[in-house]
Amino acid sequence: MKLSDFDFDLPEELIATRPVHPRPAARLLHVEGDAMADRHVSDLPAILRPGDRLILNNTRVIPARLFGERLRETRDGSGRAKVEVTLIAPEGGAGWRVLARPLRKLAAGDRVVFSDALSATVRNKDEGEAVLDFDLTGADFDRALDAAGKMPLPPYIESRRPADEQDREDYQTVFAREKGAVAAPTASLHFDEGLLAALRARGVAMTEVTLHVGAGTFLPVKVEDVTTHKMHAEWGEVTPQAAAEINATRTAGGRVIAVGTTALRLVESAARSGTVEPWRGETDIFIYPGFDFRAVDGLMTNFHLPKSTLLMLVSALMGVERMRAVYAHAVAARYRFFSYGDASLLIP
Repeated sequence: MKLSDFDFDLPEELIATRPVHPRPAARLLHVEGDAMADRHVSDLPAILRPGDRLILNNTRVIPARLFGERLRETRDGSGRAKVEVTLIAPEGGAGWRVLARPLRKLAAGDRVVFSDALSATVRNKDEGEAVLDFDLTGADFDRALDAAGKMPLPPYIESRRPADEQDREDYQTVFAREKGAVAAPTASLHFDEGLLAALRARGVAMTEVTLHVGAGTFLPVKVEDVTTHKMHAEWGEVTPQAAAEINATRTAGGRVIAVGTTALRLVESAARSGTVEPWRGETDIFIYPGFDFRAVDGLMTNFHLPKSTLLMLVSALMGVERMRAVYAHAVAARYRFFSYGDASLLIP
């Protein structure tokens, strides 16, 4: 299985840099068995059946991108330098593992000031990352970060425009509750309260799980033999109640449909025994063709990058040739791609 098997030509103008409004107005490519239909997300109550269950990721994106100034004692006054930092994951106490640009300008012991209320000391750096110890913890840190930070938009949006205040609303789901993600579960961005109410009225149940999406979701695959790729780890939780709800739906003959690849990866991590079990911890599960799905019957997801692990995941669910046809249709029909783009509903 080669990386080139998951490549396709994508016109740059199909990469969305803003979402549509209202959220459910986004287009939806409904793929079920051999059928394929052009719909809209607002059609979901008509597409799904009573007794189906959606799995929603309730993670909340933090304003993880910070712009600051390194302060270092030097004789020649050259100790100041601009740095950009993206928080990746907590690292014990007040520490955070971060991506920093330019990383070469940071050394252990340096001070980095992001605002009057938020600063940190460099603990160490290794393997392209650094650890910063912030001066604040808890609610004080959250408030200072909220004031100083920017939403961490994906690289393919950031290369076209900077994040702004509108992204604080657009790049957050309406059911975001558990703080910790540095990227959004983007399929969930298409839901608003009206659509959720319509789905409940239809008899579609919903279960929330938590997977804190990390910056590693955007890392490219650098090996030609995709089976040797090492996935990044992300923290998640499936509560006992969530596990029981998913298993009850499957027992009753309903379909379990993950909203987003993050929700799918998490519940499949919890279902390696054959049923979904309560689960808490880090997962680095890598889903590519040949994977044995044990928890989900379908997936709602946006359209993904060429040669990405997410394209491999949907190919595992639907088949490589089927997904080639789906993506060819999406390009020809001018669907909008990636985080702020349109969606697909994939049911084998």
